[in-house]
Amino acid sequence: MSAVPAPDPGPDAGAVWHYGDPLGEQRTAAHGAVVVDRSHRGVLSLSGGERKTWLHSISTQHVSHTADGTTTQNLSLDGQGRVEDHWLQAEVDGRTVLDTEPWRAEPLLAYLRKMVFWSDVAIEPADLAVLSLLGPAVADAGVLAALGLEALPTDGTAVAVDGGGFVRRLSSGGADLDVLVPRAERGRWWDRLVAAGVRPAGVWAYEAHRVAERLPRLGVDTDERTIPHEVGWIGAAVHLDKGCYRGQETVARVHNLGKPPRMLVLLHLDGDGERPAPGDPLLAGGRAVGRLGTVVDHVDEGTIALALVKRGLPADTELTSGGDVAAVAAIDPDSVPASDSVGAGRLAVERLRSGTK
Repeated sequence: MSAVPAPDPGPDAGAVWHYGDPLGEQRTAAHGAVVVDRSHRGVLSLSGGERKTWLHSISTQHVSHTADGTTTQNLSLDGQGRVEDHWLQAEVDGRTVLDTEPWRAEPLLAYLRKMVFWSDVAIEPADLAVLSLLGPAVADAGVLAALGLEALPTDGTAVAVDGGGFVRRLSSGGADLDVLVPRAERGRWWDRLVAAGVRPAGVWAYEAHRVAERLPRLGVDTDERTIPHEVGWIGAAVHLDKGCYRGQETVARVHNLGKPPRMLVLLHLDGDGERPAPGDPLLAGGRAVGRLGTVVDHVDEGTIALALVKRGLPADTELTSGGDVAAVAAIDPDSVPASDSVGAGRLAVERLRSGTK
C-alpha cells in the first residue's frame, strides 16, 4: 500500500491521509473495520494524589471522584467562557491520561503546570500513540482477541491492556474505539490488528466519519469566540452541576437565561471544483452569517462540512463560501439544534413577568 501524507499545512500534517483508496477506506469503515494511526495527537499523563480534585477545580467536567476505567471529554475556558482547550481523558492504573490536538499539547502542558501551585500533581508528556478503530466489525471476536478483550468496553470506559496501554470507548453508541499504546509498540499493535482483518485507513476516513457524526474539532470547527453551548459540548464535556472554574459564569448564564449566538450545523457543498477552507466565511445574500469548519469528501454524502452559523438561521437559507473559493452550500435540516428549549432562569423570568406561578 502507498501511504499518501496528509495536507501540509493542515491539522493532520505528519499523519497518513489515505493508502491509495480513500473512498474504499470509508466504505470499509461503514461496513467493516478500519484502523487509523492518529499518533500525531499530543498525550499527557497526570499523577499524584490530588490530581483529580485539582483538575476538577480548573476544568469544566466533574472529575473529582472519577473511578478507575472512566473516560470523558473535558475543556478549559478563558474568563469569558470561551473554549481554549478540549481534550479526552481516562483514569487508568492510578493516572489520568489526556490527549488533545497536536498543536495544543505544549500549550496545554504549560497551562496545566502553571496552575499546579502546591497541589500533589505531576504532569508529563506521555509517550503513547493513538490508534482509532472504526466500523461495526470492531466488535468481531477476532478483533477483540487481537486487543486482548472478551467484549467491547461499555460506553465511557477505558480498559487496560498488556504493555502499559488501554482501550477506550466514548459514548458514541457505536463500536468505535481508541487504542493508546506505547509508541515503541505501535507497529506491533498495528500488525496485530491488520492480521485480525482490520483494514488500514488514513485520517481522511476518520475525518469523514467525524464530520458526518457532527463531532467538532478544536481549532478547526471552533474559533477564538466559541463557547461550549455552540458546538454541543454541554453535557459531553461540561458538567452543569459544578462551579468555581474559570468561565463558569458564562456557562451558567447562557444555559439559564439565554441561547448561544451560533450553532454548529452540517453543510452539503457543491462538489464541483476546488474546496473552500476551514475558517472561510459563509455568506447569505452577500452578508456573513457564519464560518466554515472541516470540509471533507464523504463516500456517501459527497462534499460535506461543519460550520458555525448564526442561531436561528433558517435551514433553507441559500449560502455560499466567501474565501478564495466560492462554493454553494446548503444546511442539512436534521443537523439544526432544537430551538424550543427554555433555560430555567429564563422560564422563571417569564413567569414573573406574566404573573403566573
